[in-house]
Amino acid sequence: MTETTTETSKPRSADYKREASWPSVLFFIHLNILGLYGIVILFTHTKLITILFSFILTIMGMYGTTVGAHRLWTHQTFKANTSLRFILMLCQTMAGQGSIYDFVRTHRLHHQTFKTADDPFYSDKDFLSAQVFAHIRKLSTRQEKLLETVNMKDIEEDGIVMFQKRFYWILYLILFVLLPINAPLEYWDDTVQAAIFVAFSLRYLIVINFAWLVNSAHFIWALDKNHKQSDSNMVFIVTKSYWPQYHYLIPYDYQTGEFGNYGEGTSTSLIRIFAAMGWATELKTVTSDAVRKGLAMAVDTGREIVDCIKEANDEELLKLPPDHYLKRENLS
Repeated sequence: MTETTTETSKPRSADYKREASWPSVLFFIHLNILGLYGIVILFTHTKLITILFSFILTIMGMYGTTVGAHRLWTHQTFKANTSLRFILMLCQTMAGQGSIYDFVRTHRLHHQTFKTADDPFYSDKDFLSAQVFAHIRKLSTRQEKLLETVNMKDIEEDGIVMFQKRFYWILYLILFVLLPINAPLEYWDDTVQAAIFVAFSLRYLIVINFAWLVNSAHFIWALDKNHKQSDSNMVFIVTKSYWPQYHYLIPYDYQTGEFGNYGEGTSTSLIRIFAAMGWATELKTVTSDAVRKGLAMAVDTGREIVDCIKEANDEELLKLPPDHYLKRENLS
């Protein structure tokens, strides 16, 4: 009886199988076609004010994901007051990639299963799998079960996140679809092509791909010995660093490198601005002294490096002044 139970409890190959989500496949095919056509319209039938308007909405969606859904809600790297949480919720809605609740749950599972077959973003394979294929396939049976085990207690206690989760599709329709299309037509008499193909389709294509980089950027920015470095011209527009490896090791540091190096990225800078305004508090980071002490502690005790660094850092953070995020020597 025991042997039978053990055998049936083992994951089957079918549990790992991921079927194509055909509505998603068709949607993203159309989005890419319409978005690329939007580039043509951008230079032929679009007013400057529509370009600026679309750019602002794109930036809002990107930071709603990196600062809001990723740094604040998924990893709890800082605390935000009600005003900032509400603004970041609206910005994250402008990313068009689903609710904060769903993002947090899936991204936490991504961290828990990083570079394994259970990772929903195929991080044990390649960039294309993580950036594209993961979003046009359903989760496997096993991944669906693992998703249910993700601890979401802190998120469920956040009224703003749960409000967005409950009314997401209404907010999506009004803020993400109707506002960008209606504003160019209603307020500055731009063309229908500009409203649909630039302010909506091209913007959507750009912002959602940038938002997905939160789960797949380690293939571009990381120095991973298991992946051959690219010989393409991409070397001129991306900077290789170790921040992705650091982020997966210590995800609770608010200084992470989306859109820049560790400690110098624009998302990190924006959090510092919110902190200076008093909207963001209790910014978590890791000092160099904490890393040194943590490594020494791990060698001496044989404990996990991450646990030792966290323990040493808890002591070091008590020594930092409240405005440490503004002091230049602590910025990176």
